Amino acid sequence: MRNIKYKYYGLGLFLALAMIFTGCQDDDQTFGAVKIPTNVTLTAEIICEDCTDADGDGSGLVNIVATASGALAYKFDFGDGFTETNQTGKVTHRFTSVGVNTYTVVVNAVGTGGVQSSTTMNVTVRSDFEDIEAKDFLSGGSGNSKTWYWAADKPSNIALGSNVKDSPNPGDHTFPTFFNSDPFHPDKLCMYDAELVFTQDADGNLTFQQVVGQAYVPGTVAGALGVDGDTCHGSDVAPALGIESSVALIPSSSIATEDAQDPSYRGTSIFLSDGGFMSWYCINSLFEIITITNSTLYVRVVDGVDPGLVWYCTFQTQNPNESEGGFEDLVWSDEFDTDGAPNAANWTYDLGAGGWGNQELQTYTNNPENVVIENGMLKITAIADGNGGYTSARIKTEGLQEYTYGKIECRAKLPVSQGTWPAIWMLGANFTEVGWPNCGEIDIMEQTGQNKSETSGALHFPGNSGGEAIVGRIDVEDATSEFHNYTVEWTAETIKMSVDDEFFFSYDNNSEIPYNADMFMILNLAMGGSLGGTVDPNFTQDTFEIDYIRVYQ
Repeated sequence: MRNIKYKYYGLGLFLALAMIFTGCQDDDQTFGAVKIPTNVTLTAEIICEDCTDADGDGSGLVNIVATASGALAYKFDFGDGFTETNQTGKVTHRFTSVGVNTYTVVVNAVGTGGVQSSTTMNVTVRSDFEDIEAKDFLSGGSGNSKTWYWAADKPSNIALGSNVKDSPNPGDHTFPTFFNSDPFHPDKLCMYDAELVFTQDADGNLTFQQVVGQAYVPGTVAGALGVDGDTCHGSDVAPALGIESSVALIPSSSIATEDAQDPSYRGTSIFLSDGGFMSWYCINSLFEIITITNSTLYVRVVDGVDPGLVWYCTFQTQNPNESEGGFEDLVWSDEFDTDGAPNAANWTYDLGAGGWGNQELQTYTNNPENVVIENGMLKITAIADGNGGYTSARIKTEGLQEYTYGKIECRAKLPVSQGTWPAIWMLGANFTEVGWPNCGEIDIMEQTGQNKSETSGALHFPGNSGGEAIVGRIDVEDATSEFHNYTVEWTAETIKMSVDDEFFFSYDNNSEIPYNADMFMILNLAMGGSLGGTVDPNFTQDTFEIDYIRVYQ
C-alpha cells in the first residue's frame, strides 16, 4: 500500500471571543483562563491500496489528522457537506463525489471557554463508487424529492437479528432471527407517522430530512441515553431529529454484505451526516441497503450500543396511515334517527344466556331498557338484575344486511364500568352452515373490562382463533367519554382497521382465509367473560352508545 501524504501548517485564523462581564459578581466567583489553541496543523493521507495514483485508489478514503497546542477538541468540515467533531483530531473520511475532486477541509481547534482557531487545506482525491439507480430510487431523480414511510401495514417492518458472524446458526447475521414486528406493531405505533424525505439537487447532491414524527428509541440504546426505551422521543433525546443531513452512498462492507446469498445484498450503504437517522434512533447513521425499488426500501443498521445486534427497517412510498380509497359509495347505513326499537329491516336479536362461548355473565334481551334508540343514538345498556346477574342486548344484521368487502365505519362511545365488554364485529354469513371459526370473524372494535383506555381489532379464522387470533391494539384514552370512529377497510387484498383514521392493524387477505364472501354485523355489550373479566361489585348499569354505522363500497 502506498499512501500519499499532504501536510499543512497553519498560523490559524483566530476566532475572536468577546467576553463582556456586567452586573454584580460575588467576591469569590472565579473564571477559568480562556486559552486560544495555537500551532494548528492538518495532515492528509490519501488511501492508495496497491496503487501509485496520487489521487488514491478510488475508494475516496482519506486519513486526516489535526494537531494544535491547547486544543480540547477538533471540529472538522470536509467541504462535502459532512462534518465531525472529536477529541483526538484523527478521522478517516470517505469523499464520495465520483471522479477526481478537490475539497477544502477546515478544522477548528477548540480551546477553553469555547474559543477556536482554524486552518484549512485542499485535498484532491478520486472516488469511483456510485449507485445512480439507488440515488434516483431514493429521491425520484435529479431535481426531485421523494417521501418515504414506515411499511407499517406490512409484517416485519422493524426486525432484530444477530450481527455476530460465528453464531451457532450460520447465516443468522444476514437476516432477522430475534424479532419480527407485526403490522402496526402495538408498541411501535408512535413511530408510524414518520415522513422521511430524500432530495436530489440538479448537481446530484443528495440530502435527507425527517419532516414529520419523532425518533423511536429501542430499549437496546435507551439505557445509554438515560431515557425510557421502546417509545418515541423528541430532539432533546435525538438531536439530529428534523435536521437536514447530507447523504453519501458508499460501498457496504458489513459481514452481511460479504456473506448474504439469498437474496444477496445490494452493496450500497446510506451514510447520513451530523448524526442523522431514519426514524429508528439506535445511535448509528449508517443504513445498509439490502434491497431498494422505486417504492420499497429495506435497510440494515447496526445497534450503536450493542454492535452484536442489528436492526432491519422496511420503508415504502405508500403512506400506511392513509386510506387506499375506493370506498366512495355509501351502500347502506343506519343513522339511528328514529326513536324506539332498532329498525326491523336492519336488525334482529340474539337472545338468552349460556355464556356465549366466552363465560359471559349477561342474559341478552330485546327489552327497551336494554336496547333502544333515543335522541339519534342507539343505546345498548347492561343492567344488574339485583340477583347477581345482568341483562343486556346483542343485535345483528344477519339475513338482512350482508356485504362482501367495503369500508365499515361505526361511531360510538364506550361504557366506562369495570367488567363491561363492548364490541363492534362481523361474522361470515355462512355461520349457521360451517360454524365458527370457519365462517371467519372480524372484530372492528373490542374493549376489555379492565383497560378502558385501549381498544383492539382482531381476525379469527381456522388456525388463528380464540387466544391465537390476529390482534392489533391502540390507545384511545377518552373512549368512554367521547365518540370515536371505529373502521375496517376490507378488500380482496387487505383488511385494515383504524380509529379516527389512525390505522393500527393490517392483514393481507387471500383466498385461503374466509374473508371473501358476505359477512353480517353485530353490536353487543357483554358482561364479564374472557375479555370482560371481573365485574365491579357495585355495578348497577352502563351504556354503549352508537351514533351510526355505515357501509361504503
